[in-house]
Amino acid sequence: MKQPIFVMERWQSHHENKVEFNLAESGVQPITLEELLRLTAVDPSDTLLGYGHTDGSPLLRERIAAMYPGAEAANVVATVGSAEANFLAMWSLVEPGDRVVVVRPTYEQTTGLAAGLGAHVESVWLEEDRGWQPAAGAAAEAIQPGTRVVVVTNPNNPTAHPLGEAATAEIVEAAERVGAWILSDEVYAGGELSGEPTPSIWGRTDRVLVSASLSKAYGLPGLRLGWLVAPPEFREDLWARKDYTTIAPSPLSDRLGAAALEPGVRSGLLERGRGILLENLAVLEDWAAGHADILSFARPRAGAVAFFRYDLPIGSTDLAEQLLAEQSVLIVPGDQFGIDHHFRIGYGYTSPPLAPGLERVSRMIDQLAAVQAG
Repeated sequence: MKQPIFVMERWQSHHENKVEFNLAESGVQPITLEELLRLTAVDPSDTLLGYGHTDGSPLLRERIAAMYPGAEAANVVATVGSAEANFLAMWSLVEPGDRVVVVRPTYEQTTGLAAGLGAHVESVWLEEDRGWQPAAGAAAEAIQPGTRVVVVTNPNNPTAHPLGEAATAEIVEAAERVGAWILSDEVYAGGELSGEPTPSIWGRTDRVLVSASLSKAYGLPGLRLGWLVAPPEFREDLWARKDYTTIAPSPLSDRLGAAALEPGVRSGLLERGRGILLENLAVLEDWAAGHADILSFARPRAGAVAFFRYDLPIGSTDLAEQLLAEQSVLIVPGDQFGIDHHFRIGYGYTSPPLAPGLERVSRMIDQLAAVQAG
């Protein structure tokens, strides 16, 4: 298994802790441990720092299952973030020579994993002029006999748009027709700006795995707690594979994560995140309106990211590198998602404030626009 470099994660890992303004973050402002303990009324001081339940405690798995209609604790494996969840799913499903269909642009972890596992990867592209939906029939055409897995990120990263019902139904129908599994990465669920949840693909077909975590909408990335929801018989294989990866989630994260998913606390965390997103989105939209001749974007619907198209004579990686070197601002270049002349900005953080970071991006845009104008 020879993995290609995960370019976006390497990019962020090298720079995110060194810049003055990190606009590459894709979640809402994290809360402190003190805030979480106050919200949950948990005193973790008596938590035994052993291995705990390797698949997640019964209470944690019950609270995760409660978010997916028809699921039970026996459907859930707790993981170290959704990154481990996606890894376990792909490792379990994909063999050399398999056909894997990925709905893109997307978080490229699963694409890289499929390639590293020796699969042939086929892409179904979301289209900007269709509101970041695939063309009708595109998924059905790509999901041919022999397809082993169809990967979707819903809501999507980097576009922050959920799949519409027509696209979802087409993917489910095509996967069922050829006997393919669906891996639905739903890590951005809960970050819907309208407050209306994105329907999970769980339950739409018998062959579906759902991955998610507390990292994005909940503001708890430091707990490193994610999960997989799977049919019970398949869940046993996923659990067994954890013996080769992390063995178990931290018992402290397990306890705090279960407390965070108590329904009242969960709704409070999501409402907090939504408030931050709506406040910061107003700042982002005002900023973008000041560059309407250069920038365009579809207003995010779910998640703490916005995907901008720009009209400047520079590639997205070069633009990002220049911003980094001259303005100490980190963004994600669009070509890391396979779409050049775009960039992704995360707008979910409040510390440091969003506006000063955007002002530095403005300096670069104005400078490049002046060069373009001659």
